[in-house]
Amino acid sequence: MTVRRTLTALTAAGVAAASLTGATSASAGGHHHPGKPLAFDRVATYPVFQNRPAGEDPASPTVAEISTVTPDGRTLIYTDALGRRIGFLDISRADKPRGLGTLSLAQLGDAEDEPTSVSVVGKYVLVVVNTSRSYTEPSGRLDVIELATRKRVASFDLGGQPDSIAISKDQRYAAIAIENERDEEATPPGGDEGDLPQLPAGFVQIVDLTGRSPANWRLRPVPLTAADGTALPALVAAGITEPTDPEPEYVSINGRNQLAVTLQENNGIALVDLPTGRITKVFGAGTATVSGIDTKKDGVIDLTGSITDVPREPDAVAWVDDRYLATANEGDWRGGSRGWSVFDSRTGAVAWDAGNTFERLAVTYGLHNEDRAAKKGTEPEGVAVAEYDGVRYGFVGSERSNFVAVYDLSNPTRPVFRQVLPSTNGPEGLLPIPSRGLIAISSEEDDASVNVRASVSLYQLGRGTPAFPTVVSANDGQGTPIGWGALGALSAVPGKPDQLYSVTDAAYSSTRILTIDAERTPAVVTGALPVRDAAGQPVGYDAEGVFARPQGGFWLAVEGAKGPENKLVRLDAAGVTKQVVPLPADVAGGLAKQGLEGVTATTDRSGREIVWVAVQREVATDPAGVVRLGRYDVQAGTWSWYGYQLGSTSVPGDWIGLSEITVVGDRLAVIERDKLNGPNAALKRVYTVPMPSTAATAGPLRILPKTLAVDVLPALRETNGWTQEKLEGLTVAGNGQVYAITDNDAVQDATGETVFLRLGTARKVFGRG
Repeated sequence: MTVRRTLTALTAAGVAAASLTGATSASAGGHHHPGKPLAFDRVATYPVFQNRPAGEDPASPTVAEISTVTPDGRTLIYTDALGRRIGFLDISRADKPRGLGTLSLAQLGDAEDEPTSVSVVGKYVLVVVNTSRSYTEPSGRLDVIELATRKRVASFDLGGQPDSIAISKDQRYAAIAIENERDEEATPPGGDEGDLPQLPAGFVQIVDLTGRSPANWRLRPVPLTAADGTALPALVAAGITEPTDPEPEYVSINGRNQLAVTLQENNGIALVDLPTGRITKVFGAGTATVSGIDTKKDGVIDLTGSITDVPREPDAVAWVDDRYLATANEGDWRGGSRGWSVFDSRTGAVAWDAGNTFERLAVTYGLHNEDRAAKKGTEPEGVAVAEYDGVRYGFVGSERSNFVAVYDLSNPTRPVFRQVLPSTNGPEGLLPIPSRGLIAISSEEDDASVNVRASVSLYQLGRGTPAFPTVVSANDGQGTPIGWGALGALSAVPGKPDQLYSVTDAAYSSTRILTIDAERTPAVVTGALPVRDAAGQPVGYDAEGVFARPQGGFWLAVEGAKGPENKLVRLDAAGVTKQVVPLPADVAGGLAKQGLEGVTATTDRSGREIVWVAVQREVATDPAGVVRLGRYDVQAGTWSWYGYQLGSTSVPGDWIGLSEITVVGDRLAVIERDKLNGPNAALKRVYTVPMPSTAATAGPLRILPKTLAVDVLPALRETNGWTQEKLEGLTVAGNGQVYAITDNDAVQDATGETVFLRLGTARKVFGRG
């Protein structure tokens, strides 16, 4: 643990999921409707930096990794390794979690002590603590904290560096994986950097939870090597990678008090009988060959790659029942199969494997992390199993694509995918709370400098319609989902009232224009048109705006890393570049990184085409807070400019800018937004300005008066997730409906969630038909 199927027709995995979960737009509520299928809907996202101690800098790193809950299901406790503490949340109202403060490990031992896992037994919380001075001197302890007083009532020396803890259903036993993890920068004799073995070897600690007082509890170590350090025959026979250094990682206990422990770096699983402490079975997790996945970090979502005979190297493990085990095959140094598996504990054989389906869920839901394509892809790290209303569910978390997939495990050897739950970055802890119909997901990534903050998210099982997803992709006609992400622009499709276009930006190396069917709920990406240069070769524009011309083809607003790289680009209907229009030198020279962000156009009865663009930030020579709207007369080949007065912000590091422009009758509608997200997001609005009928005259910019059309922030908050920063796409479709969309930044320094908003009719939003 770090602190650090294919479906057919227009029914890609996400579309099928939508039919199963009844997913709809972000503005829908989670009310109960008899007859609808059960589904989990997010009801709250709590940023754990809000639970920091008084006086601590809000930008200081604080995370939520592993969580547990009190027997009544109303107090959640999480580990914060970066803050060297555990935190407490009141979740009595799942839709309004409340911080109850933290307990610093400095009060229990040393300021450098680090909690690695946590669990609750009765009125006590058991905190597993890493106290190691180095990799070669591993140490740790188990602290027992009384919940009512938050006082330590007992502490046990674990004899090594601990990782995870599990409690038996009858609460007679606790089991702790003593990992004694390897140093990834150390080189063992005869090996390479990071190789095994690196002693001392890890083992398992069993805690007998006997008597009414923790003072009566006793520890029983279960060695995974012989007394002289040599390998146990059972581990050798199982083909464990390096049996003298087993490195146990994650533990789970079934109803018969049989412990399963993953040996992640060694690609194996060991079973231990808790009453006797005897190792009953060891088996290798085997290898997987997976095709139809993206294996190159090249800025292209290309699902034609494969990995061959890769060790699964399972991280988390969970018993499905008393026979079958589920593992999240994250991988470590030699492996990772980008999926998860179900093993038969009696034989050690794989009873079911996800193959490429888990990886393809990320693509279908717009959560593919291209930055990780060449490594371990989605990195499924967490797995949990629990029964709700008589149905056994499995939850598998993607560390790198920020989602948790939900499966029906009624038949353990034939899991049925049900839905995807979006999370904040690095979902680590998956905590089912069946007694309250909840699941809590805690995330481990926290970086205030890029507004990525760790959180605990809560999801409620019910018969309402989940807010996520709002967009999924169909397949390409051959069973492969269409890759998509970074949708920062929208345009109506001429002649097709329920269709929209969007365009990818510099997050990908090759630009594509995507077709979105908005008649469906969720909306469906149904096609992708590659954009090409004048020579017909694929091209990568930083396209921040798209407009589909009624006379055929497209206009793109292309932003540049430098001012002179901003330009208008005209494409034909096949996506081939036919014209490039640079900005005037005086305008381009005054722009920094934030340039063209939207494009729209009108064509009058005489055929005269006027193109309008929105510039995101101020030109250096213009007044502060005034940005430009550009008017390009295609026939004359001339530019003229108008001013737009932005709102203001007092938040350090924040700025206000424009993100989109579209024609609404005789007016222009623009998106004005700040660059804040999460609980700090403050300005996400659509304004209109009158559309001048003639070119601007020379002289000072004429500032167009603006009128508020709609504040979009409430709709973004209705998702109950991390409020997205980049509200960037807006259009009025041929059906008269107004649509908006957020840019997910291709899951880079962002949660990766895309919110597609149905804002209502143009008459409702803009006061006109």
